[in-house]
Amino acid sequence: MATTTATAPTPFAREVRRRRALRRMSQLELATLAGTTQRHLSFIESGRSVPGRAMVVRLSESLGLTLRERNSMLLSAGYAPAYAESAPESPAVGPAMEALRSILTGHLPYPAVVAGPRGELVLANAAFEVLTEGAAAHLLAPPVNVLRLALHPEGMAPRVANLAAWGRHITEGLRARATAHPDPELDSLIDELAGYLPAAPPPGPDHLGFAVPLRLRTAGGELRLLTTLTSFATAVDVTLAELHLEAFLPADAATAALLHHRRAATPATPQPEPRRGAGPGARGGTGHR
Repeated sequence: MATTTATAPTPFAREVRRRRALRRMSQLELATLAGTTQRHLSFIESGRSVPGRAMVVRLSESLGLTLRERNSMLLSAGYAPAYAESAPESPAVGPAMEALRSILTGHLPYPAVVAGPRGELVLANAAFEVLTEGAAAHLLAPPVNVLRLALHPEGMAPRVANLAAWGRHITEGLRARATAHPDPELDSLIDELAGYLPAAPPPGPDHLGFAVPLRLRTAGGELRLLTTLTSFATAVDVTLAELHLEAFLPADAATAALLHHRRAATPATPQPEPRRGAGPGARGGTGHR
């Protein structure tokens, strides 16, 4: 591979070194994963060698970066981004979005949503109404943020019986993501969400972690819900790669029966459609796990 000599570390060189240190990887570990030598990586990080485009992609992938971060790394090295970023309503991601709509419908009578990286609501099924019940209008005005809806005192919070533990589960998950993929906007959102939570007592000897079922009060009784997260593992579009589907499942038979009853008693309603400005690439302080 042809290289050129640089007199000082480039923005890309500094970024590789920063991200490697963040992940506590040695030069040898990263070089091995990227299929190069420790000496070559040392030259890249010092600015003595300028990597080719393929090496930038390999290093970004080996660092476990998101597609958005990989595009940023390419730009810092002087190359054009490799991954497209399409709007949710774009024909480029149309088949994938249609597949998500089918999954949401098939998940009924249980609630499920598709959200962006900071909780921006993109799609939801009809059972989503069990989560929005009684929420203030300003939390339901587009663009809806499902994280804020979940923990805000005018959202779901008054109906969550285990708010301290469940809220901690959400914020700790977000903090783990922010550590691996630094994002000032996500940090700001985490601070906001943490401010809504009551103080939790120190974990006792029987503490099993904060991955706990959501206990949600409704007029028909308390729901106990487990959650699953699904994402596109092989997406090559930034928008699709940043979407995740969060599906709620009953943790007991009583919850399943209550949700089936609600579904039978509720007239069919259309699913919310993606809205411009509310997609994964949107800015402006909206956010869900």
